[in-house]
This record gives sequence, structure tokens and C-alpha cells, in this order.
Amino acid sequence: MVSRLARRTFLWLMLLCVLIVLGIIGRGVWLASRTIFDLLTENRQLKTAISNLTAESQIGLARVVGQERKDGRLWTHVRFIETARDDPSKEILTRECDVEGDIVHFDALIVKFDNRYVADGKGRALYLWRRIYGEKTTPESAYPIEEPGAEPKRYEELLAKLPLRDRTLFWSEIWKLSNDPDRLKSAGVQAVYGNDVYASLAPDKLYVFKIGNAGQFYVEALPVP
Repeated sequence: MVSRLARRTFLWLMLLCVLIVLGIIGRGVWLASRTIFDLLTENRQLKTAISNLTAESQIGLARVVGQERKDGRLWTHVRFIETARDDPSKEILTRECDVEGDIVHFDALIVKFDNRYVADGKGRALYLWRRIYGEKTTPESAYPIEEPGAEPKRYEELLAKLPLRDRTLFWSEIWKLSNDPDRLKSAGVQAVYGNDVYASLAPDKLYVFKIGNAGQFYVEALPVP
């Protein structure tokens, strides 16, 4: 016959197994229900990554590959280049598209972080390229640059130390942050907004997209080297 001690030990082992299983399930539910606000307020690795953001000046280039008239309408063939954060001469993404007219819009999403996140106390921001479109094109019909929700190549090393699930959550949600100032402020995000810069493009110019610490976004037209 099984002794009382053996039965008691068995019951304790069963209870322990149940608690372990419930703990695993509970952690899974908790991870599945996490939001980007949880990451920004609780994840030390993410906070460290954001605090180590360095100032940027150049975030992309554009050139006119060619211009021609079709049925009386001017078309501009544009080559857009996204450059590396640590090397403005390094190309990390290229997009080409045909835009009606010579006035071309370049659209980006800007995420500004609170000064407390940044090591030197100066504001920093993420710049996520969205799309390219012309004066005669609706934004909905624009040519995409980055895929919304995907990790931009420009920032892939920034969050390299985070688990894949946290990186996926961050990049999928950063594009969808709602306009909720109180929640954003509590999470250390000063502002999330779209910014559009445009210029009349000519074949003899190189267009350099630049930003400042305060989040300003502008384009300079330089002679083609």
C-alpha cells in the first residue's frame, strides 16, 4: 500500500506542476497583452538604446534619373536613397518611382523622445520614411519607402539586444501610436507626427534630406558632384 507520506509527496508534486504550468500560461498571456507603453516604461534595454541615440544630420538623398513629357504631361523619374546613421555615404535602401510633374513630396513619421531618455539631455528622434508622391497624386496612391510595422534597416542595430518579440512589438506599434498626449508623455514620448517636405526637382541637383535635434526636417538642393 502507498504510504501517507508518499501520497502527500505526490500531491505536492502535482500542485507544483500545476503552479508551474499556470505560471507559464500567465507569462504567455502577459507577454501577448503587452503594449509599446509597457516597453517604453519598463524595458531597461529599450530605455538604454533610446538614451544612446546620437544626433543625426543627413537621413537620405534623392536625384532625378530622368524627365520626359508624355501626352503633354511632364514625368520625373526619381531615385531615393536612405543612408546609414553612422555613415552618410553608405546606401542602405533605394527606391525608384515615376512621379507626374517636377514637384515631389517626401513623407516621414517622426517620433520625438523626452529629454530624460537621452544621455546628454538633448532631444532625439526616430525618422521613419513613409512614401513619395507628386502634386497630382493622392497620398493614398503614393510610392512606399519603408514598410509600416517592419524594422527599418537604418535602426536595426539600435534594438539588437532586445528579444525578437520586443523588437517586433516596438516597430509594429510605433507606427500606430495614437494622439494621446498624456499616455505618450508618461511613456517618455514627447510627440509622434508626420512631416512632409517637398521640392521642385531638377536633373542637375542632388537633394539632401536633413534633420535637427529638435525634430525639424528639411531638404537642401546641391549641385550634382
